[in-house]
Amino acid sequence: MKKIDTYLLISVVVLTIFGLFIIYDASSVIAFRDFGDKYYYIKEQFFWAVMGFVGMIGFSFIDYRKLYNLSLVFLIGAIGSLLLVFIPGIGVHTLGASRWINLGFTSIQPAELVKLSLAIYLAAWFSHKESGRFGAFALLLGTVLVLIMLQPDMGTASIILFEAVVLYFLSGASLMHFMISLPLVAILGFIGIKLEPYRASRLTSFLNVDKSLAGVSYHVKQILIALGSGGIFGVGVGNSLQKYSYLPENVTDSIFAIIAEEFGFIGSVVLIILLMFIIWRGFLIASNCKDNFGKLLAAGIVSFIGIQMVINLGAMTVIFPLTGVPLPFVSYGGSALIVDLVSIGILLNISRQRAS
Repeated sequence: MKKIDTYLLISVVVLTIFGLFIIYDASSVIAFRDFGDKYYYIKEQFFWAVMGFVGMIGFSFIDYRKLYNLSLVFLIGAIGSLLLVFIPGIGVHTLGASRWINLGFTSIQPAELVKLSLAIYLAAWFSHKESGRFGAFALLLGTVLVLIMLQPDMGTASIILFEAVVLYFLSGASLMHFMISLPLVAILGFIGIKLEPYRASRLTSFLNVDKSLAGVSYHVKQILIALGSGGIFGVGVGNSLQKYSYLPENVTDSIFAIIAEEFGFIGSVVLIILLMFIIWRGFLIASNCKDNFGKLLAAGIVSFIGIQMVINLGAMTVIFPLTGVPLPFVSYGGSALIVDLVSIGILLNISRQRAS
């Protein structure tokens, strides 16, 4: 234990346990309404948390350098899983989206697996200098993003785009590539928004927030009500009104609004500080790693966790449009939690190897 980053480990454990607590608090009403069992969501999340902690412990003892030779296997498996969501009988289509694979006893979201798999592959690829790889990189990234956008899942696609770009430029790429590709990405992103009515509606609601609440969506209104109700110190644990079916997605994408309502501004700031501390410890591990593969792998992991945090909190504070991105370690969702905890296990192993 002395050889790993105990500060990172303790922070993640505390945050995950808090996530379990707030999920039960926020979900008991809707769980009883939908399933007749107020413990439904917490039982599911507890199972996934156990699986995630097992994965975290396991990967913290597996030399991260062994992942180098498996990077292509991870990438092929991730892309293959993205294709499986579109196959009837295997993929799960619900609420207009095809984002899950049915395993019988549960379902998984392949796009979450791609975040870690792509970080491993790109870290292995970019750990050696290579000229003229921008075209190949753009083709690979474009393929992954198209498959995710077809699900559709623009939020996760944005996270993966940011993660890949960070790794590409940390490997010593030319800034000119960024200048060339940025306008194209912006145009494609705008087209992606306009092609889906619900995305266009979210963007319109976001742009109208500063004009009149009458022009924003019901979801945004309930988020703002939750934030306003919480005030400085919150309404108290368990006293949220938004959890009574007023706030959509109150245990997944919008769970921060429940936290802000019950714990107030002070509690929200403490949560954000803890999240930022985890990101900071991850960047320290990346900067102190001696080999390029470990440095890039740690940076990739921290990037996708960090940008996911920023996008979720930005949407909850109406800085960004709603995107459907969960809050790391806190929101309800098995695939995201397991991937995040396994990723932390890899970071812990990188810190262990550096200290050994």
